[in-house]
Amino acid sequence: MKSEFFSYKNKPLVRKDNVIYYGEMNEDFVAMLTINSHKSFKDIKIGNKVFLQLISTDPKTAPEEVVVKHTVKNSLYEALDIAGIWIERYKKKVSV
Repeated sequence: MKSEFFSYKNKPLVRKDNVIYYGEMNEDFVAMLTINSHKSFKDIKIGNKVFLQLISTDPKTAPEEVVVKHTVKNSLYEALDIAGIWIERYKKKVSV
């Protein structure tokens, strides 16, 4: 079956304007990346200054506890790389 989403390291990427959700919504955590600024490379806009948040997908989570971790990174690649690490670490914590 063909996936309907782009993916990075076997996790789906869903973009709406300057916000990218990374991860499986049926898992405990996903990453939300907000691209705050862009730089140009030739004729391509590349996201830099990316605000990264690890968020809980549990609907029972209190609003003030939905964001588990956050940071700002200087490139989209760096933010996605950190997001993947966070998702895997927190997945292991929940399954223990």
